[in-house]
Amino acid sequence: MTQGDDTTQPGSMPGDVPQGAEPEAPDADAAAPQPATGDDPAAAAAAELDEARRERDEYLDALQRLKAEFENFRKRNERDRIVQRDGAVRDVVLDVVPVLDNLERAVDALGAADPSLAEGVEMVRQQLAAVLGGRGLQHMEVVGQQFDPNQHDAVSMAPAAEPEGTVIAEAQKGYRMGDTVIRAAKVVVSSGQ
Repeated sequence: MTQGDDTTQPGSMPGDVPQGAEPEAPDADAAAPQPATGDDPAAAAAAELDEARRERDEYLDALQRLKAEFENFRKRNERDRIVQRDGAVRDVVLDVVPVLDNLERAVDALGAADPSLAEGVEMVRQQLAAVLGGRGLQHMEVVGQQFDPNQHDAVSMAPAAEPEGTVIAEAQKGYRMGDTVIRAAKVVVSSGQ
């Protein structure tokens, strides 16, 4: 630096603004006070983190709801499939029950006339009864029970020694599958004495 380049006044310090000169604008980044929220990098990062956490929680909640809905759908679908399967089995069994009845009638009719044929038909009847039993078909024992319109279909009433309302004879067998009556038993009910 040369003597002529020195613009400082005698008695002034380097960095002082000479008289008549405009003061330089201070460095905006260094001297300006930082706002508490707007430009503070830590506050901005904390706000972004809070927003990210909120979005994460929303997505997690939506995912959990979707997972629960899918699990409910799967269970409902499985229940519906079982109900449909059971209904189809019940329909087929109900269609085959009259064949079982007819085989039993054939055994009764052939009993005295042709014992060996009756024995063969009885074996077929037992085999069919076992197959249907494997599918859940059960014969309902009704004689001696109190008449129940949910299980019995009264075809007549007759005087008997049993109390009134007691089933005294079975005209046609009744069947159930599990707790469901698939064919009510046709019965004769006591009218008392």
